[in-house]
Amino acid sequence: MAAPTLAAAIRAALAEAGVSPRDIGVLATLDRRAGEDGVRAVATGLGWDLVSLTSAELAAQPVPHGSGTVAAAVGTPSVAEAAALAAAGPGARLIVPKRVFPGVTVAVAG
Repeated sequence: MAAPTLAAAIRAALAEAGVSPRDIGVLATLDRRAGEDGVRAVATGLGWDLVSLTSAELAAQPVPHGSGTVAAAVGTPSVAEAAALAAAGPGARLIVPKRVFPGVTVAVAG
């Protein structure tokens, strides 16, 4: 994942929600994505913690917009929404449901 692509998608999703990057503290994603240089660079650049979740952890998280295509590809019906909700903790809600940008899907929870 290219850092500029991911950073632009995150900023667009946050702008849509009227949320500042300063109001967010975590970038959560699938474990195999968390190891990518671009993902690590974006988390570091924003000053956010990077949370790595397994496909089993993500699959256990109820989400409103699961995808069979995503499930077939990575073993969980959701990455963006599930990761956002899991990282935000119990009682979290989606502030921005999954938004698909070229090359990346983003969701925001709080």
